[in-house]
Amino acid sequence: MVGWFEIPVVDMKRAKTFYDKVFQIEIQIQDFSGTLMGWFPWAEGKPGANGSLIQHEGYKPSNTDGVLIYFASEDVQKELDRIEAAGGKVLKPKTQISPEIGFMAVFLDSEGNRIALHSRK
Repeated sequence: MVGWFEIPVVDMKRAKTFYDKVFQIEIQIQDFSGTLMGWFPWAEGKPGANGSLIQHEGYKPSNTDGVLIYFASEDVQKELDRIEAAGGKVLKPKTQISPEIGFMAVFLDSEGNRIALHSRK
């Protein structure tokens, strides 16, 4: 049911570099009259919600408040291994939820947001 998400950032260039390195992607940045948005790659017909980084005075990163976004992964350890080198911090290492559900991990991004990962293996 999730159709869109926005991750608040303080420094768009730093946040783009962080997410590009951790997920090995290329975020595209656009300026909408002073609101910077960094678009995560998206493909029609593929699973998952669309979303972006957003830099605007009304958005504030948080490591404790608000919704926790989970990024899908083949194996959360792959992204976890890139977090600290990219400027983030691992808050919860790869942890099994259950054999049926898989694994999760939580990290702090370069902007101070608490973000999670999920994988089946």
